[in-house]
Amino acid sequence: MILIKKEGVILRKTGLDFESQGVLNPAIIKEGERVYMFYRAVAKNNYSTIGFCELNGPLELSQRYDFPVISPIDDSESRGIEDPRIVKIDECYYLTYTAFDGFNALGALATSVDLKTFERQGIIVPVISFPELKALAENTGKLNEKYSRFAHDKTIITMNTKLLVWDKDVVFFPRRINNQFYFLHRIKPDIQIVCINELSDLNELFWKNYLLNFNNHIVLTPKYEHEISYIGGGCPPIETTEGWLVIYHGVHDTAKGYVYTACAAMLDLENPGKEIARLPYPLFKPETEWELTGEVDSVCFPSGTAIFGDTLYIYYGAADEQIACASVSLSALIATLLTFRLK
Repeated sequence: MILIKKEGVILRKTGLDFESQGVLNPAIIKEGERVYMFYRAVAKNNYSTIGFCELNGPLELSQRYDFPVISPIDDSESRGIEDPRIVKIDECYYLTYTAFDGFNALGALATSVDLKTFERQGIIVPVISFPELKALAENTGKLNEKYSRFAHDKTIITMNTKLLVWDKDVVFFPRRINNQFYFLHRIKPDIQIVCINELSDLNELFWKNYLLNFNNHIVLTPKYEHEISYIGGGCPPIETTEGWLVIYHGVHDTAKGYVYTACAAMLDLENPGKEIARLPYPLFKPETEWELTGEVDSVCFPSGTAIFGDTLYIYYGAADEQIACASVSLSALIATLLTFRLK
């Protein structure tokens, strides 16, 4: 087993209106010895914006804004901006998040060159109903029945709002691979992968062709007991000499409800649509009071990392209410993971 150190709670909710109900699921970017955290801040009625703080080193809070740095601006995100992730590609920062309008939850993108001003790029996942997705995907093979089971609705039009496939957990790879952008996204129960030349490729025709070959774009699917219900993207992939290290979340159902754990897999360096190794057990799971009890019990939801020397710090939402951190030897994690290389 891998030695994981629970570093404890890094950030707690405050009495400020915009984060009075919880802080969770942070995007992390490391610059020098400083860690910048863009986190989901939850107000009353589950209304989310993005808050910001800085850490001196991996764990010491040095600055925290008392206002949200990114707030909803259009109809697609009218009920909140949730679960950000961030990477730097060339000289541009790519911050992905879930736009929620009260009915639909869809992956969106904002970009920045200075981490201060963000330009919205809009929804970057398919905007499609489940019956439409199913009709396209089954042109080339049967769709796993779990997709139908997890579709939040398949046919109903409510209050003149078309209910769409929930497509969340958009996570970019932190560099171009063979001069192309890659990102992970999640339509339950699996994690899918997208490859494009430019962001402008993500148009209606692209998604139609993508969905016609949908099964070919599934990169990770639930396999072990701790992730058997469904899985989803977590932290941005980490480039290593052995492959792309992916820390994701796995979910399994219990008599007391869903349990969210942090999981680890390795993807091929030049062909990241190919899984090469996976831990057969959770990297870490809810065990402490702050992970077991909160807004949603039994949740460890990893969403960002920072590397200091050989130590990988993994930042995660704890019970959907606080932000905590766990650490592990990066070299030991890679070595252990590769003992479970797929044959």
